[in-house]
Amino acid sequence: MQGLASAAACSTVLTSSGRAGPAGRTPYSPRFFDAAEWAFLVAACDRLIPADANGPGAVALDVPRFIDRQMDTPYAHGEQWYMSGPFVQGPDNLGYQLPYAPRDLYRHGIAGMNAHAATRHGRPFASLAPAVQDGLLQAAEKGSLVFGDIPSAVFFDQLLANVMEGAFSDPIHGGNTGLGGWTMLGFPGARADFMDWVDQYGAHYPLGSVSISGERA
Repeated sequence: MQGLASAAACSTVLTSSGRAGPAGRTPYSPRFFDAAEWAFLVAACDRLIPADANGPGAVALDVPRFIDRQMDTPYAHGEQWYMSGPFVQGPDNLGYQLPYAPRDLYRHGIAGMNAHAATRHGRPFASLAPAVQDGLLQAAEKGSLVFGDIPSAVFFDQLLANVMEGAFSDPIHGGNTGLGGWTMLGFPGARADFMDWVDQYGAHYPLGSVSISGERA
């Protein structure tokens, strides 16, 4: 994993195994995340959606690139959220109760995870073995870790939601490269009309995926 972490600092042209991706692709340079944050993001994406027999993983789908670009949107700045205090923890129906926009959650959450990994295992998250990374992500999901005043479960939920968005949204947004996420699901994408197939449960849709820009799987 050390090799993956080092290379991930400058590019998402990597497979989930850490090997270089397809020749000819231009390496991506993150605009929001610094080197340590980027290494965490690539490693975490690789664990949340690893490549397997069902299809490509999050790294091959360029999910880290999707999330980095997402950090420059009004959503990531919290412009679509009510962000005025007071912030009072309570029942779920009170909604989100932290003064942090998504950009801030990543900055504080990644720092917290890397600090915990260094204290507990002697190295940052991206340099740890996959099984150890899985254990840390599971602990964060359960809310068992402490990231300052950010509950680790809130950070994990933010990360997982954005990873899913990057893997299965239209490629025009920077993820789902090659429509690999849609192909994995059998989703036809932006085809004009497939309503005749909506209630044909279990039937195989015969046409491949199409993106908004007209890219085909």
